[in-house]
Amino acid sequence: MKYTLAPLALVLALAATVATPAFAAKDVVAAVASTFTTLDPYDANDTLSQAVVKSIYQGLFGFDRSMKMVPVLADSYQASKDGLVYTVKLKKGIKFQDGTDFNAEAVKANFDRATNPDNRLKRYVLYKNIAKTEAVDPVTVKFTLHEPFSPFINSLAHPSGVMISPAALKQYGSKGIAQHPVGTGPFKFVEWKPSDYLKVTKWEGYWRKGYPKVDTITWRPVVDNNSRAAMMQTGEAQFTFPVPYEQAEVLKAKNTLDVVAAPSIVHRYMSMNTLQKPFDNPKVRQAINYAINKQALAKVAFSGYAIPAEGVIPKGVEYAVKLGPWPYDPAKARQLLKEAGYPNGFETQLWSAYNHTTAQKVIQFLQQQLAQVGIKASLLAMETGQRVEKVEGAQDPATAPVRLYYVGWSASTGESDWALRPLLAGESMPPKLFNTAYYKNPAVDEDIQKALKTTDAKEKTALYTDAQKRIWADAPWAFLVTEQLLSANSKKLSGFYVMPDASFDFDEVDLKP
Repeated sequence: MKYTLAPLALVLALAATVATPAFAAKDVVAAVASTFTTLDPYDANDTLSQAVVKSIYQGLFGFDRSMKMVPVLADSYQASKDGLVYTVKLKKGIKFQDGTDFNAEAVKANFDRATNPDNRLKRYVLYKNIAKTEAVDPVTVKFTLHEPFSPFINSLAHPSGVMISPAALKQYGSKGIAQHPVGTGPFKFVEWKPSDYLKVTKWEGYWRKGYPKVDTITWRPVVDNNSRAAMMQTGEAQFTFPVPYEQAEVLKAKNTLDVVAAPSIVHRYMSMNTLQKPFDNPKVRQAINYAINKQALAKVAFSGYAIPAEGVIPKGVEYAVKLGPWPYDPAKARQLLKEAGYPNGFETQLWSAYNHTTAQKVIQFLQQQLAQVGIKASLLAMETGQRVEKVEGAQDPATAPVRLYYVGWSASTGESDWALRPLLAGESMPPKLFNTAYYKNPAVDEDIQKALKTTDAKEKTALYTDAQKRIWADAPWAFLVTEQLLSANSKKLSGFYVMPDASFDFDEVDLKP
């Protein structure tokens, strides 16, 4: 079956042809909430690191503002009947920022690197099903898979699946490329000071003529919510995400700013280590779900810019099923704890994957809610290094120190496989992936695997529905909220959007003088 996709030029609005004066520099400053872990998308496991380097890198496919898949460096693809071979046609005449050609050999070089387990790239699991990548001719690439994998093109559209200059990979090495990114995107890398900023500048050789429309983007990680808001009020930044929820009304009152609440597939949850007591008991896990007032959490920590989680997967992800929200019933929680053998509760630890002020509000709220049913939780809001060491880098599931863990996820492939498999499949426990609940249900695992091998929509619906219902009942997580994505921008800035997966779309970014 052959799939021809609408050209990117038809998806993106055409630029206005009126040029701005040469002396009017268009320098955009974007303030974000966290530091970037790497500039190598194949080795990043956080959305933000992948989002900012979209200024430098592009993939064969991508997503538009509504998470609809679009071609970027590819023109079309064809899938074999057995689901094992995908043939992709590439756009012609595109170059990398170092002047070398983008072609089928470049695609092969990137996926050969991504699928080599010796490189130990964090996104290896997303592409490990590729058995062989072949350059058929300069504009034709053939992917042969180990086994049928129905969301394969969606995985190519994931923001990690970008094209890196093979010449740069050779020059800097598989690890060194993280500090020297070279892609086909609209901006060239200038400088990265991890705790201060990442700066990129307009690339004159960009293949989309007339783009980019601004001269530079400087990404500034600013952990403190109040400081990010202040940068917008003073004009030091033209864009910020996320807007501190408690600052939303203040920024709305500023007539030079727009505050935008966008729909989201960002799901916030608290995983429970199901291999460790007392969380090995499903009654304890269910009790914790009953103990938390999700509506109040949305109001207290997110200023109302969130809704209680309605299922394992948020609305907007393909094959998501509405199952809740889980009711707030502290009396039921105390009864379940008593039945589980903990009539007086217990003591535990609650860690957060983030240390910004919104996350701190969340875990403080959770701590208070748990205390009301007798669960005393000590708190730790982690920095990136701590998270990698204590949670993601834990080598032995039997001795992993994590107990309760507040974190979030967005399925950046737009469909249910990447919302379930990395987080809840038995094979996905750290350090391999992000199943921090250490959850394993053979029936769920079977559903996930069967869904990967079929392209029949009815069959996939049935499999993913069954998996989600089982997970909801097993309660390896406390299902918390789905956020709205709150950003702010100067009214002089246009074309800079937050996508439903909390990534960015800035293909059309422009700044008025």
